[in-house]
Amino acid sequence: MAANSPSTVICSSRTASSLSDSIRITRLDRPIDAVVQVPGSKSITNRALLIAALADGTSELTGVLFSDDTRYMASALQTLGLDIALDEQRETARVSGCGGSFPQTRADLYVGNSGTTMRFLVAALAVGHGVYTVDGNARMRTRPIGPLLEALNMLGSSAHGLETPDCPPVRIEADGLAGGQCAIPGNRSSQYISALLMAAPYAHRDVEIMILGDLVSVPYLEITSAVMQTFGVAVEIDRRDYRALRVRAGQRYAGRAWHIEPDASNASYFFAAAAASSGRVVVPGLGSESIQGDLQFVRVLESMGARVTITADATEVIGPPPGRLRGIDVDMGSISDTAQTLAAIAPFAIGPTRISGIAHNRIKETDRIADLATELRRIGQTVEEFADGLLITPQPVQPAAIRTYDDHRMAMSFAVTGLVAGGIDILDPACTAKTFPDFFERLDLATEARTSA
Repeated sequence: MAANSPSTVICSSRTASSLSDSIRITRLDRPIDAVVQVPGSKSITNRALLIAALADGTSELTGVLFSDDTRYMASALQTLGLDIALDEQRETARVSGCGGSFPQTRADLYVGNSGTTMRFLVAALAVGHGVYTVDGNARMRTRPIGPLLEALNMLGSSAHGLETPDCPPVRIEADGLAGGQCAIPGNRSSQYISALLMAAPYAHRDVEIMILGDLVSVPYLEITSAVMQTFGVAVEIDRRDYRALRVRAGQRYAGRAWHIEPDASNASYFFAAAAASSGRVVVPGLGSESIQGDLQFVRVLESMGARVTITADATEVIGPPPGRLRGIDVDMGSISDTAQTLAAIAPFAIGPTRISGIAHNRIKETDRIADLATELRRIGQTVEEFADGLLITPQPVQPAAIRTYDDHRMAMSFAVTGLVAGGIDILDPACTAKTFPDFFERLDLATEARTSA
């Protein structure tokens, strides 16, 4: 942990289900100064649950995130016949692996609006034997999955959209995965590629994935590779240009005990609050050994004038003096889940902030470019929208009720705006249950905490 860091630990257990239709964000009366315990990574939790389910033997996972997305994954795996013992109080999961063969040969699975659960499951089901359907909510039925289905079918699967070729619901008629070579666009979603990689060890032959065009969200691909390696499977990646990835046949996941680190994307809101309020935040457990690319968001804050310290076991952000936060021009293609966090504090910067490289954010939980522009304008900002991002020219923040579009990141990002400006109401705050059920409670505790240097 950084030297002279605050000693108060912030944590709570209230869930998003207890929230009303809107919540008023109270303006800070002094800079934030807190140690914030952030729950486990959603991205890592969903990868670890699936890989542990496919593994030989039993896995003991700690630091597990319990949120809508991870519950959809765990529930789907249980429906497929996996023995998974969950303990939310202790944040643990005990997973008895199936050795690559799901016990249930027929199942209808529902995943809400969890993109990782939808995409990861569809690929994993292809290695089994049986007939499966995977469906989601109305928004999920508009989120494309066609490139993943095409790639799976190149590898010998039989997977197709039931209503449209490109979107869920999906039907998988599984009889094992032959393997071989497939090609997939790199500019749509790295989740497609992660899904293929995690299923690949159980194909009959080596799997080689050729990436067409530029690859977005490379750090998430590295998370996938790291989690696979943790469970005993190697991924060969040409890191010169990320054009080719290979998984050798005959490898198998092995169950193990593993601790899941805090979620770097969700930590970004607290780090941003420190930067924008001239305050200080420390997040323990998220340090230099992190496998999450989104921790690099603190470097974005550093370029805006914040002071950043990353040690082996914690990250600290100290905001610049009042009036010294700088606008920047940044490509956030590799850390796109934090683009909204940056946009939320751009109104407090000196000069414009341009965010680029996030065209793929339009097919997330909502159109995260267009809807972000709408809400920024609602609070009085001058915004120019591009195909792959935004230019935000700061103006005085106007009071407003922020629509969240059933997108957890919209709610959490604009909560940070409210801390600095006041007058911000977040509509449908319970949408944070997707990845951070007690976000607002932890935010309240963090802003109430006062610690000594």
